[in-house]
Amino acid sequence: MTPSPWRVFWGLLEHDLLITRKQLGGVLAQVLMQPLLMLLVFGKVLGTLGYTPPGYARLLLPGLVALNAFFAAAQNASFPLAMEFTTRTIENRLRAPVPLAWIVVERIFAAASRGLVTAVLMVPVGALVLGELSWRAAGLPAALGYTVLGALAGGAAGVTIGSLVSPARIGITFSLVMPPLLFTGSAQFPFPELAAVPWFRALCALNPMTYVSEGLRGALTPEVAHLPAWLCALALVLALVVLTPAGLLAFRRRAITDFGVRRPLRRGRLGFPRDVSGEAVSYLVMKGASA
Repeated sequence: MTPSPWRVFWGLLEHDLLITRKQLGGVLAQVLMQPLLMLLVFGKVLGTLGYTPPGYARLLLPGLVALNAFFAAAQNASFPLAMEFTTRTIENRLRAPVPLAWIVVERIFAAASRGLVTAVLMVPVGALVLGELSWRAAGLPAALGYTVLGALAGGAAGVTIGSLVSPARIGITFSLVMPPLLFTGSAQFPFPELAAVPWFRALCALNPMTYVSEGLRGALTPEVAHLPAWLCALALVLALVVLTPAGLLAFRRRAITDFGVRRPLRRGRLGFPRDVSGEAVSYLVMKGASA
């Protein structure tokens, strides 16, 4: 009996969350180091020496939470996916009797879960480094919503990159793509104050992370200049609308090229033939399965 698409989805997601739990220490060390150093140097050391204005750390920390949500998700979607395509271990997932869209969305959710965890853990780390954390408690639900949307957008971007780039080039790609995204994501400065630099303001407006940073500032530190909440939410939804189909198209093209996935499924969706073996997905659906 073929399992339902929802059962396959949750089985694959449970499998990936189990892997995340086992690798949590390494994941945190990998993605928390850079934001921690930025907060320590720019928020604490330079502030103590008088090179940054008072209250700069209060402006910086929400941006670093946004940075963790977006980049941790993007990194944890792209690198493993590129490796799985090269080693052909992705074939087990491609054999699942569901449209490719389900597999892509599952990878986005799994990567977003890592981004969300690292973003949340950045909060106590920041409080420890700065010695205090005076955020508006009423804004926490909205802040969580922006963090989730940012992590999902990062996961979608990571799936797109991981499907397009080979492992041999993934490091180079990240070194070329991620620094510009990092420094145009408004993590270190409020977007509304860029009026004096219109060309740089235009670049920042194209970066989805800008709207995560601005949304978090508006929710947690409303006294700091920030974009309207509705604009941040709308921009992040639009980013998901653009990046998710882009990830699906890139993933589908890679699957066609590497594995010959050609026959369309019902309703015009592309995937494996209906009579493909379900052994791989049945294995993954089992609780506690490991790839």
